[in-house]
Amino acid sequence: MKTFNVSLVGVGGQGILLTADLLAKTAAIAGMDVKKSEIHGMAQRGGSVISQVRFGSDVASPIIQEGTSDILVSFDKLESLRWAHLCAKGGKAIVNNLYLVPVTVSSGQQSAVEDLDGRIRKAFPSAVMVDAASIAEKEVGNSRTMNMVIAGALSAFTPFREREWLKALGEILCGPKAKLLEVNRKAFELGRKAALGK
Repeated sequence: MKTFNVSLVGVGGQGILLTADLLAKTAAIAGMDVKKSEIHGMAQRGGSVISQVRFGSDVASPIIQEGTSDILVSFDKLESLRWAHLCAKGGKAIVNNLYLVPVTVSSGQQSAVEDLDGRIRKAFPSAVMVDAASIAEKEVGNSRTMNMVIAGALSAFTPFREREWLKALGEILCGPKAKLLEVNRKAFELGRKAALGK
């Protein structure tokens, strides 16, 4: 299998690294060679975070070159534009329908991006928009599961079976974290259904 590249982007505190860990573990369970890298930036202060996961028969490097991501997963609308250059031509963009106002905008240091939705449509004509925050809060009943809603949406566009994803989730949320498994599993399944239009 050719090497498959997934870039996950957003801001600190959104659960990006856990989602990347889940993807990497799922790929390993499916028998793939996997490499993962992460860049935290000013993550603790709400700055950009990027994690990259590569999987396939034989993966040489964890770094994804510009313009070669098969899937760009953005946890925030603005971050999808910031990292659009990572997406391959014809690649898939999964964008969380959420806009977190940057500190530089709220403090008046710079103006907000105009026509954000229009710019996203132009950059990613076939983007899959996911209302992950709304699904997590209203349908799951736990806003902290937003990242699992996004993971579920991502799962619909990977070569892995749903049961491989759920097995990986069970392995990550084990021991003291096992009490979080059921709510995260529900969020994952709702995100997958949303992406598949069910």
